[in-house]
Amino acid sequence: MKFYKTERKQVAKIMRRLYKQKLTSSSGGNVSMRTEDGKILLTSSQKDKSKLKWQDVAVIDSDGTLLTPDIKPSMEINIHKKIYLQRPDVFSIVHAHPIYVTTYAASTNKLDTNLTGESRFILGEISYVEYCLMGTEELADNCATALKSSNVAIMKNHGAVCLGENIFEAFDRMEVLEYVAQMNFNLEILKNSKPLQAEEVEKVDKLKKVK
Repeated sequence: MKFYKTERKQVAKIMRRLYKQKLTSSSGGNVSMRTEDGKILLTSSQKDKSKLKWQDVAVIDSDGTLLTPDIKPSMEINIHKKIYLQRPDVFSIVHAHPIYVTTYAASTNKLDTNLTGESRFILGEISYVEYCLMGTEELADNCATALKSSNVAIMKNHGAVCLGENIFEAFDRMEVLEYVAQMNFNLEILKNSKPLQAEEVEKVDKLKKVK
């Protein structure tokens, strides 16, 4: 089946890029894109993410019907469906398990996104999702709730979800989130954190509104 081949190639490429950038393992994470006509293109389950091809990207109709019955979609399909349902401005979702981000997900510490202007601009405020068993409706509901007014969420004891108006933006947020987690970790060792002042954060937020 060759429909949405171009878009499915983009999804597979981003999944491979996540692995290449060490943002997830060969069996972890998932990526989706929503098409203009409402289809969800979602990476498949139980596939080597480092070698994912466009033929490994499932196509799901807006009513939830799997249009590629030979491709088993990610077990986190409900996270993608529920986020898209409530966020018409979002056209791509990236879920991964970067090591530093997941370290914070397994701790009681929270990430400071105000360490640089770029990190504040790209990430904004981070939401946090309480732990639920992976693949469950409860986890999907909690993720959707947490991401109503945020584009980035850390899933406790699990990983992270990043949203975007396009697939590059969602990927970029995941990559920057991992950089920020590394900076937070380093600064905890240095014990000398100096984030942006409140007035500077306000300037960055105003800049986002006129982007």
